[in-house]
Amino acid sequence: MQLWKTEPEDHDYPAAEDYLTLLFEKKAARKLVKKLKNGDIHWRKAKDLLRASALSALDPANPHVAADLKKIKEGKALSPVLLVRGDGVRDVPLIIADGYHRICASWHTDENAPIPCRMVSFAP
Repeated sequence: MQLWKTEPEDHDYPAAEDYLTLLFEKKAARKLVKKLKNGDIHWRKAKDLLRASALSALDPANPHVAADLKKIKEGKALSPVLLVRGDGVRDVPLIIADGYHRICASWHTDENAPIPCRMVSFAP
């Protein structure tokens, strides 16, 4: 059973951009999404992604997490997550631009299972 797709879905990028415009100017958010589209896939554990983002796992009863848990149970592959690297020196956490619910569902299934991620660094 393949738990993860090899590439993010097309609709993940506009969702990531929409979220990133809450944190960055539109031009910077677009630049990050363009980099994400061309980025390599890296594999990271759910528990480490949550720790680096300073976020807690959402409850499995959360409707979006529950939907992803159902997909996992049914053997439907999930889309890789989209991330903007944090900065440990400046105490800036990892940004989950798209895929928070998928990370949480994976964490509830197996916190040590590797998750495919497209991750880019912010460069002004």
